[in-house]
Amino acid sequence: MIVPAMAVVAGLVLLVWSAERFVDGAAATSARLGLSPLLIGMLVIGFGTSAPELVVSALAASQGNPGLALGNAFGSNIANIGLILGLVALISPLAVHSGVVRRELPVLGAVTLGTAALLWGGVIDRWEGALLLGLLGAFIGYSIYLGLRQGGDVLGSETEESLETHPMSLRAGLVWTGVGLVLLVISSRVLVWGAVAIAQGFGVSDLVIGLTVVAVGTSLPELASSISALRRREHDLVLGNVVGSNLFNTLGVVGLAAVIAPIEAGREVLLRDWSLMMVMTVILAVFAMGWRGRAGRINRVEGAVLLAMFLGYTAYMVNLVVGGGSA
Repeated sequence: MIVPAMAVVAGLVLLVWSAERFVDGAAATSARLGLSPLLIGMLVIGFGTSAPELVVSALAASQGNPGLALGNAFGSNIANIGLILGLVALISPLAVHSGVVRRELPVLGAVTLGTAALLWGGVIDRWEGALLLGLLGAFIGYSIYLGLRQGGDVLGSETEESLETHPMSLRAGLVWTGVGLVLLVISSRVLVWGAVAIAQGFGVSDLVIGLTVVAVGTSLPELASSISALRRREHDLVLGNVVGSNLFNTLGVVGLAAVIAPIEAGREVLLRDWSLMMVMTVILAVFAMGWRGRAGRINRVEGAVLLAMFLGYTAYMVNLVVGGGSA
């Protein structure tokens, strides 16, 4: 058990580091090639920080552990809202100005709601995974169209300021994109092996390990980038990062894993994990978009609510691991 635990820790450390290099390189490359700051904020950074979930889940599914892939996606979404936004809002309340973020929140809610239909039958088949990937492609295409048509947005200006503080040449951007991607694959293989070994050692399903250890670990790049953006008071970039990442996890990560191997999902996934993810998504939308005439803003009390929900869920899941539950 010591060796798998060391593999998980080493894999997570390398995963976080390589993810940061990959996102920085991809963002710099996109900027040098003339992609607008708004599109970089919407697509490259928001979706790029989901690269760990994507690689880990693809490898897990290809190695016969699709439950780990589903747990990673859903657990990461819960961690992104509860841990990242909750913690960041506790540090400093988040004001929401970006129209892009306001547009993507209802889409995230609709997509999350739609996954319930896939889980209801107990199996997410390959054609359903392909459907999710198709929806992701359509969303990306529509986002690019709107980004090119509408032009400026608060999210775009914040992304531009962020890129200016980390200048990188086209050559360096390409190198770090490639290096980061290779290291993402290597670290993900190490992480998946260690996580599966731990699950087998404790007698729990790979779903539970995916919902806990792997989910929090693969969400660390989002946490690091969110805290960095918060220091520069780029509030919309923080929220846009999380919303974009959750969209990518739900459509891309689950979709790709299901295409590789059908995912069996017991009823407890729908009643426990999906239900919490849906509730937290709705609460986030209410907080961020405003209600009763109040402007969109996630204050410290609301951040504490999100964080408390995440901590309560995590405590329950850890109890399953320690107690050897079979969820």
